[in-house]
Amino acid sequence: MSTLMEPEVRERADADGRAQAPPRSRLRFSDVLMLGATGLRARPMRAVLSALGIAIGIAAMIAVVGISTSSQAKLNEQLAALGTNLLTVEPNSGLLGEDTKLPEDTVPKVRLMDGVESASGTGDIPVDVYRTPLINESATGGISVMAADLDLLEVTGTDLASGAWLNAATSEYPSVVLGADAARRLGIVTVGSQVWLGGQYFTVVGILEPSMLAPELDAAALIGIPIATTAFGYDGSPSVVYERAVEKMIDQVRDLLPGTVNPQAPEEVGVSRPSDALAAKYAADQAFTGLLVGLGSVALLVGGIGVANTMIISVLERRREIGLRRALGATRAHIRRQFLVEALLLSALGGIFGSLLGAGVTAVFAALNGWTFSVPGALFAMAVGSTLVIGAIAGLYPAVRAARTPPTAALSS
Repeated sequence: MSTLMEPEVRERADADGRAQAPPRSRLRFSDVLMLGATGLRARPMRAVLSALGIAIGIAAMIAVVGISTSSQAKLNEQLAALGTNLLTVEPNSGLLGEDTKLPEDTVPKVRLMDGVESASGTGDIPVDVYRTPLINESATGGISVMAADLDLLEVTGTDLASGAWLNAATSEYPSVVLGADAARRLGIVTVGSQVWLGGQYFTVVGILEPSMLAPELDAAALIGIPIATTAFGYDGSPSVVYERAVEKMIDQVRDLLPGTVNPQAPEEVGVSRPSDALAAKYAADQAFTGLLVGLGSVALLVGGIGVANTMIISVLERRREIGLRRALGATRAHIRRQFLVEALLLSALGGIFGSLLGAGVTAVFAALNGWTFSVPGALFAMAVGSTLVIGAIAGLYPAVRAARTPPTAALSS
């Protein structure tokens, strides 16, 4: 390699006997890479610590983006399984802020609409539920009592954790199905237990899994409409109506629902789409993800400063080496390339290690939460590319400084 860097000092004569200028010293790309790697191997601990600064920033960004995309993939899977065609109908406040009610025949009318696949509803019952009658009346635990249609679980996509759902028989008797949170707050873990509901005992026949599209059911005690009517005077007016529409007609159904439910006062009917709320929640999570990516970028910048610091110190410590190479014929361009490649190699090592570390963190986090591992492939290319850019910027000044070092001053230092 050194023979390639040393210029030929002998003058060669052409056919006419005239002297030719000596050829310019040249340095092959493979030699530049070897020189850069040699500089890192000579100081391994410093190189590792500098690369670690870059790696932490890259790992932070990849882990944050990877966890976010894996979470989104899980959300998309859940929505695909539950369906995004669920609409909910609830009463709005009146023009003067007064409470309003949905008509008693809301569910049958919704079922008759063109484009509606199924509909069901729940009605609030103004009573409380306790574990026993000895509980303080103010300790309701935030549990609401609702009368429910028999096809509620099918429409909302809610599953049973244990026991059975209400049927034509149990809906006429004091039987209750508890939401996931309601069962936990009441201390109910098995079906067959009894709870004190509205001044009488009800037998728990089922416990629900958490409901993704109808989270209000999680903190609810659900009873049949017949027992709600006979025991508590339920008037049949639903508080929430759930309906499934044909996917391609969902916007049309959404527009027609208020006028169909209450033709005299459609403004008193509100329609929402639970999947939109989930998407909004994810959008809020994305804002937080952006903040974390910003913090990762700061860490990456700090790593770049560490690389620049390492390269400057390397230039100061290797002044004699620089002077000797210049005396043997290395040009300023050779010295500049050597130190620039050394900085790029240092940054590339940090970028590759950081990418692997970030992917590993994402994989572990996704596995612990039961998510699908999902990291955009372009993210790794962007990560390594950004480290190379930072390495080039960080190594440019030290490389130029090394190239400007006079051989005599370097050898005398």
